[in-house]
Amino acid sequence: MDCRKFDITLIAANDLEVVRKVFKMKVHARISIGSNPETEKWTPPDKHGEANPAWNYTVKYTIGEAMVRHYGTMLVIKLYCRRKLGDKYVGEIHAQMKDLFEHAQMYGGSASVCYPVQKGSVNSKGELRFSYRFGECVSVDTMLLAEGIADWAKCM
Repeated sequence: MDCRKFDITLIAANDLEVVRKVFKMKVHARISIGSNPETEKWTPPDKHGEANPAWNYTVKYTIGEAMVRHYGTMLVIKLYCRRKLGDKYVGEIHAQMKDLFEHAQMYGGSASVCYPVQKGSVNSKGELRFSYRFGECVSVDTMLLAEGIADWAKCM
């Protein structure tokens, strides 16, 4: 099975919609690949930036090569405002993994991008800035993969 490392660093968001009127907004992001809930990873909440949060937080994935060769696999980043009575949805971005991969190949395997934050089917307020890097493609024996050898948890 062919796999590659994929690292994404959430840098910051700017001019987000204010969804909390009384208390400070403490925005965090939930990052996932495809429709697999097992891939979801969270950033810590930014406690100071409110509608302009900054994280500089990196998450790491190991992905199957098919995810970057064919359309259909999406990177989804959802933004939420932390609250004691349940997080409040701010907005999200969707990016095709294939498009991210092709864009990064022009710059040596990594790139920085900005996406408009969407809420529903319309553009919401603000934009999300992140950088990402794709590692080299590596073939992994499925037996070794099943045994968990060489730090390859699983290729999605």
